[in-house]
Amino acid sequence: MNTITIVGLGAGDIEQLPLGVYRRIKNSSHLYLRTDQHPVVKDLAAEGITYHSFDAVYEKHDQFDLVYEEIVQNLITASEEHSLVYAVPGHPLVAEKAVQMLLDLHKEGKIHVEIGGGQSFIDALFASVGADPIDGFQLLDGTSLKLHDIHMNQQLIIGQVYDAFIASEVKLTLMELYPYDYEVSLVTAAGSTEEKVERIPLVELDRVAGLSNLTSLYVPAVEEMESSFKQYATLREIISTLRGPNGCPWDKEQTHHSLKKYLLEETYELLEAIEEEDIDHMIEEMGDVLLQIMLHAQIGEDEGMFTMEEVIEGLASKMVRRHPHVFGTVQVENSEQVKANWEEIKSREKESGTEPMLKNVAKGMPALMKAYEYQKKAAKSGFDWADPQGAWEKVWEELKEFEREVENNSEHDMKKEFGDVLFALINVARFYKIFPEEALAMTNTKFYRRFSYVEEQVMKSGKSFEDYTLEELDQFWNEAKEMNIE
Repeated sequence: MNTITIVGLGAGDIEQLPLGVYRRIKNSSHLYLRTDQHPVVKDLAAEGITYHSFDAVYEKHDQFDLVYEEIVQNLITASEEHSLVYAVPGHPLVAEKAVQMLLDLHKEGKIHVEIGGGQSFIDALFASVGADPIDGFQLLDGTSLKLHDIHMNQQLIIGQVYDAFIASEVKLTLMELYPYDYEVSLVTAAGSTEEKVERIPLVELDRVAGLSNLTSLYVPAVEEMESSFKQYATLREIISTLRGPNGCPWDKEQTHHSLKKYLLEETYELLEAIEEEDIDHMIEEMGDVLLQIMLHAQIGEDEGMFTMEEVIEGLASKMVRRHPHVFGTVQVENSEQVKANWEEIKSREKESGTEPMLKNVAKGMPALMKAYEYQKKAAKSGFDWADPQGAWEKVWEELKEFEREVENNSEHDMKKEFGDVLFALINVARFYKIFPEEALAMTNTKFYRRFSYVEEQVMKSGKSFEDYTLEELDQFWNEAKEMNIE
């Protein structure tokens, strides 16, 4: 089996090329380059060294994965006839996807690969921008940069910023987190005689000319906490500080039990914001709900019981486990099959017959929501009406019983029968796939808006509510209805 020897051309010119790498290149009769756009290549050509470059492959495809696949295939085909040297910029094991693909095939025993060394561009780049890597840094690929990979408290080196298109994609991703005028550095041919360092505001990243295979982006770490408020790690640190020795006395006093009412209040305020379709309000209230979750998690960590990472792990694991049609091989055709799979997986996760069926259903929920969940759970066991007609008949039956108790003027029995009426109506809602909490929230919003219209008309008249009869106020209400105020 012939050998594919992979070497790195380093970050600079031929004077910085390791002697061993130079000899491998010099002695190879079959030299392949990922790109000939590198300072070393000019010197090699001047010495009469011949090579085959894969630059044309980049022009051929509009997706980098296809580029890497074709390079790998060409190298494999060539290695079937003879051993060869494949030279890449920098070090072979730094930011070289095709090299990793070749190494995977080597592990499978399909080809034979040797790494011949090289000098990474990372050292030269840090020297170019005058930064110290000991402060922590991330090396990311500009062709596949993802927002959640970025840690603003660390320095970023983003490689493979080949052209304006990639620069634009990188810029848009970074501007989700960093200020538009945040100063970054574009470094081309770091460490060579052709080195070029341009310090620019982030917003101008894709307007710079001369981007090439040798261009990388350096983004300094954010030093001010206020500049990294969009990052989860910053929020985590804030909550930890609030509960820490020098934190807020109120936050330090809180327990899981003392915070329960706030979690409930914030959840209802979020529901109200959703109902109002107020985006700014939704953002604020989601933040308030998240605050409660973060505080509970921090209390768990302070007490040595659990951490936020365990909460996230449990949730992520459950989402993957209960979505085999997304993360596995299960096939589904509609959302009903998704729900059926979910319930089946959920039932397998729990031990059956160890506790009453309704024991842990809707714990802590308000009565209206709890009634709906009780009925839904009971229905799954077969304890349900065959059709909506049975549910409707139960409503009329409970209404008559309530009317009878009203006539008897029994406060206790009136309250009990009125509860039965509500419970029966919730059953009807369930048959028509209406979530009663949502329906009542819609009605509350509608009442608020229509009554506000009535109040507005009263104020415009210069009178008070006491100056109007119910019939006159009702006329304002009907006007609101006619205006489709919902």
